[in-house]
Amino acid sequence: MVAWLGRLATILLASAAYFGLAVLGWGGAAALFAHSSLAVLAVVMAALAIASAFSKGNVSSGTREDRSNRWVIVAFGVLGLLVGYLPALTDRIDLWTLDGEPVRWTGVALFALGGVLRLWPVFVLGNRFSGLVAIQPEHSLETGGIYGVIRHPSYLGLIVSSVGWVLAFRSGVGLLLVALMGLPLFARIRSEERLLHAQFGDEWEAYSARTPRLIPRLD
Repeated sequence: MVAWLGRLATILLASAAYFGLAVLGWGGAAALFAHSSLAVLAVVMAALAIASAFSKGNVSSGTREDRSNRWVIVAFGVLGLLVGYLPALTDRIDLWTLDGEPVRWTGVALFALGGVLRLWPVFVLGNRFSGLVAIQPEHSLETGGIYGVIRHPSYLGLIVSSVGWVLAFRSGVGLLLVALMGLPLFARIRSEERLLHAQFGDEWEAYSARTPRLIPRLD
Protein backbone atom coordinates (compact mmCIF):
# COMPACT_ATOMS: atom_id res chain seq x y z
CA MET A 1 0.00 0.00 0.00
CA VAL A 2 2.81 2.39 0.88
CA ALA A 3 4.56 1.58 -2.39
CA TRP A 4 1.34 2.18 -4.36
CA LEU A 5 0.78 5.54 -2.64
CA GLY A 6 4.33 6.51 -3.52
CA ARG A 7 3.69 5.52 -7.14
CA LEU A 8 0.45 7.52 -7.18
CA ALA A 9 2.17 10.58 -5.70
CA THR A 10 4.97 10.36 -8.27
CA ILE A 11 2.53 10.10 -11.17
CA LEU A 12 0.39 12.98 -9.91
CA LEU A 13 3.45 15.20 -9.38
CA ALA A 14 4.73 14.38 -12.88
CA SER A 15 1.32 15.16 -14.38
CA ALA A 16 1.06 18.41 -12.42
CA ALA A 17 4.55 19.41 -13.57
CA TYR A 18 3.60 18.72 -17.19
CA PHE A 19 0.39 20.70 -16.92
CA GLY A 20 2.50 23.39 -15.30
CA LEU A 21 4.22 23.86 -18.66
CA ALA A 22 0.86 24.87 -20.12
CA VAL A 23 0.22 27.19 -17.17
CA LEU A 24 3.61 28.76 -17.76
CA GLY A 25 2.85 29.17 -21.46
CA TRP A 26 -0.45 30.82 -20.64
CA GLY A 27 1.21 33.19 -18.19
CA GLY A 28 -0.59 31.94 -15.09
CA ALA A 29 -3.19 29.55 -13.78
CA ALA A 30 -5.93 32.16 -13.47
CA ALA A 31 -5.73 33.04 -17.17
CA LEU A 32 -5.67 29.41 -18.24
CA PHE A 33 -8.52 28.26 -16.02
CA ALA A 34 -10.66 31.15 -17.20
CA HIS A 35 -11.45 28.78 -20.07
CA SER A 36 -13.76 26.08 -18.77
CA SER A 37 -12.55 23.68 -21.45
CA LEU A 38 -8.97 23.93 -20.17
CA ALA A 39 -10.15 23.41 -16.60
CA VAL A 40 -11.84 20.20 -17.76
CA LEU A 41 -8.61 19.26 -19.57
CA ALA A 42 -6.80 19.44 -16.22
CA VAL A 43 -9.45 17.27 -14.56
CA VAL A 44 -9.21 14.68 -17.34
CA MET A 45 -5.41 14.59 -17.02
CA ALA A 46 -5.68 14.08 -13.25
CA ALA A 47 -8.22 11.27 -13.70
CA LEU A 48 -6.00 9.50 -16.23
CA ALA A 49 -3.00 9.90 -13.94
CA ILE A 50 -4.87 8.32 -11.03
CA ALA A 51 -6.09 5.47 -13.25
CA SER A 52 -2.55 4.78 -14.48
CA ALA A 53 -1.39 4.24 -10.90
CA PHE A 54 -3.53 1.08 -10.80
CA SER A 55 -1.75 -0.43 -13.81
CA LYS A 56 1.32 -2.67 -13.78
CA GLY A 57 3.21 -0.83 -16.51
CA ASN A 58 6.94 -0.52 -15.89
CA VAL A 59 10.28 0.44 -17.42
CA SER A 60 11.92 -2.96 -17.04
CA SER A 61 14.49 -4.12 -19.62
CA GLY A 62 13.21 -7.65 -19.00
CA THR A 63 15.05 -10.63 -20.44
CA ARG A 64 15.71 -9.12 -23.87
CA GLU A 65 15.81 -5.48 -24.96
CA ASP A 66 16.57 -3.50 -28.09
CA ARG A 67 18.84 -0.93 -26.45
CA SER A 68 19.55 0.78 -29.77
CA ASN A 69 16.03 2.21 -29.62
CA ARG A 70 16.55 4.17 -26.40
CA TRP A 71 17.22 7.36 -28.38
CA VAL A 72 13.47 7.45 -29.01
CA ILE A 73 12.88 8.14 -25.32
CA VAL A 74 15.04 11.28 -25.54
CA ALA A 75 13.25 12.39 -28.72
CA PHE A 76 9.84 11.89 -27.12
CA GLY A 77 11.03 13.75 -24.04
CA VAL A 78 12.14 16.82 -26.00
CA LEU A 79 9.06 16.88 -28.23
CA GLY A 80 6.84 16.23 -25.22
CA LEU A 81 8.18 19.28 -23.40
CA LEU A 82 7.63 21.43 -26.49
CA VAL A 83 4.08 20.08 -26.90
CA GLY A 84 3.42 20.82 -23.24
CA TYR A 85 4.53 24.44 -23.45
CA LEU A 86 4.29 25.90 -26.97
CA PRO A 87 0.59 25.28 -27.73
CA ALA A 88 -0.39 27.19 -24.59
CA LEU A 89 2.01 30.00 -25.45
CA THR A 90 0.77 30.35 -29.03
CA ASP A 91 -2.80 30.25 -27.73
CA ARG A 92 -2.10 33.12 -25.35
CA ILE A 93 -0.43 35.32 -27.99
CA ASP A 94 -2.89 34.18 -30.69
CA LEU A 95 -0.16 32.93 -33.02
CA TRP A 96 -1.39 30.56 -35.73
CA THR A 97 -4.42 29.48 -33.76
CA LEU A 98 -7.62 27.76 -34.87
CA ASP A 99 -10.74 29.80 -34.21
CA GLY A 100 -13.62 28.80 -32.02
CA GLU A 101 -14.33 27.41 -28.57
CA PRO A 102 -15.65 24.17 -30.16
CA VAL A 103 -12.06 23.46 -31.23
CA ARG A 104 -11.03 23.46 -27.57
CA TRP A 105 -13.82 21.09 -26.54
CA THR A 106 -13.01 18.79 -29.47
CA GLY A 107 -9.45 18.73 -28.21
CA VAL A 108 -10.54 17.87 -24.67
CA ALA A 109 -12.72 15.02 -25.97
CA LEU A 110 -9.87 13.64 -28.10
CA PHE A 111 -7.45 13.95 -25.19
CA ALA A 112 -9.78 11.90 -23.00
CA LEU A 113 -10.43 9.32 -25.72
CA GLY A 114 -6.75 9.00 -26.56
CA GLY A 115 -5.84 8.77 -22.89
CA VAL A 116 -8.21 5.85 -22.37
CA LEU A 117 -6.90 4.13 -25.49
CA ARG A 118 -3.34 4.72 -24.29
CA LEU A 119 -4.03 3.17 -20.86
CA TRP A 120 -6.28 0.31 -21.95
CA PRO A 121 -3.41 -1.81 -23.36
CA VAL A 122 -1.31 -1.13 -20.25
CA PHE A 123 -3.96 -2.86 -18.15
CA VAL A 124 -4.33 -5.66 -20.71
CA LEU A 125 -0.60 -6.40 -20.83
CA GLY A 126 0.12 -5.89 -17.13
CA ASN A 127 3.76 -6.69 -16.35
CA ARG A 128 4.44 -7.23 -20.04
CA PHE A 129 4.02 -3.50 -20.73
CA SER A 130 7.34 -1.66 -20.50
CA GLY A 131 8.44 1.82 -21.40
CA LEU A 132 11.39 0.13 -23.08
CA VAL A 133 11.37 -2.11 -26.16
CA ALA A 134 11.80 -5.31 -24.19
CA ILE A 135 10.62 -8.87 -23.71
CA GLN A 136 9.57 -9.58 -20.13
CA PRO A 137 9.89 -12.89 -18.22
CA GLU A 138 7.26 -15.43 -19.32
CA HIS A 139 6.18 -12.99 -22.04
CA SER A 140 3.32 -14.16 -24.25
CA LEU A 141 2.04 -12.54 -27.42
CA GLU A 142 -1.27 -10.74 -26.88
CA THR A 143 -3.54 -11.20 -29.90
CA GLY A 144 -7.09 -10.84 -28.53
CA GLY A 145 -9.35 -7.99 -27.48
CA ILE A 146 -8.11 -4.59 -28.56
CA TYR A 147 -4.96 -6.29 -29.89
CA GLY A 148 -7.16 -8.28 -32.23
CA VAL A 149 -8.17 -5.00 -33.87
CA ILE A 150 -4.80 -3.23 -34.18
CA ARG A 151 -1.25 -4.18 -33.21
CA HIS A 152 -0.34 -0.94 -31.43
CA PRO A 153 -3.40 0.52 -29.67
CA SER A 154 -1.35 2.37 -27.07
CA TYR A 155 0.58 4.25 -29.75
CA LEU A 156 -2.67 5.19 -31.49
CA GLY A 157 -3.87 6.47 -28.13
CA LEU A 158 -0.71 8.55 -27.82
CA ILE A 159 -1.35 10.15 -31.21
CA VAL A 160 -5.01 10.87 -30.49
CA SER A 161 -4.35 12.30 -27.03
CA SER A 162 -1.50 14.46 -28.35
CA VAL A 163 -3.71 15.86 -31.10
CA GLY A 164 -6.39 16.47 -28.48
CA TRP A 165 -3.96 18.33 -26.22
CA VAL A 166 -2.82 20.76 -28.92
CA LEU A 167 -6.37 21.31 -30.19
CA ALA A 168 -7.45 22.21 -26.66
CA PHE A 169 -5.06 25.14 -27.10
CA ARG A 170 -6.16 25.72 -30.72
CA SER A 171 -2.52 25.37 -31.78
CA GLY A 172 -1.38 25.02 -35.37
CA VAL A 173 2.21 24.90 -34.15
CA GLY A 174 1.23 22.07 -31.84
CA LEU A 175 -0.16 20.06 -34.75
CA LEU A 176 3.22 20.35 -36.49
CA LEU A 177 4.98 19.13 -33.34
CA VAL A 178 2.63 16.14 -33.15
CA ALA A 179 3.44 15.37 -36.78
CA LEU A 180 7.16 15.42 -35.89
CA MET A 181 6.45 12.86 -33.17
CA GLY A 182 5.68 10.44 -35.97
CA LEU A 183 9.40 10.04 -36.72
CA PRO A 184 10.45 8.53 -33.36
CA LEU A 185 7.07 6.82 -33.02
CA PHE A 186 7.43 4.77 -36.19
CA ALA A 187 11.06 4.06 -35.37
CA ARG A 188 9.82 2.67 -32.05
CA ILE A 189 7.13 0.59 -33.77
CA ARG A 190 9.63 -0.91 -36.22
CA SER A 191 12.04 -1.74 -33.40
CA GLU A 192 9.28 -3.33 -31.33
CA GLU A 193 8.01 -5.41 -34.24
CA ARG A 194 11.52 -6.67 -35.05
CA LEU A 195 11.94 -7.79 -31.45
CA LEU A 196 8.53 -9.47 -31.34
CA HIS A 197 9.24 -11.23 -34.62
CA ALA A 198 12.57 -12.47 -33.29
CA GLN A 199 10.90 -13.69 -30.09
CA PHE A 200 7.70 -15.25 -31.44
CA GLY A 201 8.56 -16.12 -35.05
CA ASP A 202 5.69 -17.71 -36.97
CA GLU A 203 3.16 -16.73 -34.30
CA TRP A 204 4.06 -13.06 -34.82
CA GLU A 205 3.98 -13.38 -38.61
CA ALA A 206 0.49 -14.87 -38.54
CA TYR A 207 -0.73 -12.23 -36.11
CA SER A 208 0.76 -9.27 -38.01
CA ALA A 209 -0.63 -10.59 -41.29
CA ARG A 210 -4.20 -10.34 -40.03
CA THR A 211 -4.05 -7.09 -38.02
CA PRO A 212 -3.13 -3.54 -39.10
CA ARG A 213 -0.58 -1.49 -37.18
CA LEU A 214 -2.56 1.57 -36.11
CA ILE A 215 -5.78 2.09 -38.13
CA PRO A 216 -8.57 -0.49 -37.72
CA ARG A 217 -9.79 -2.06 -40.95
CA LEU A 218 -13.29 -1.10 -41.97
CA ASP A 219 -14.12 -4.40 -43.67
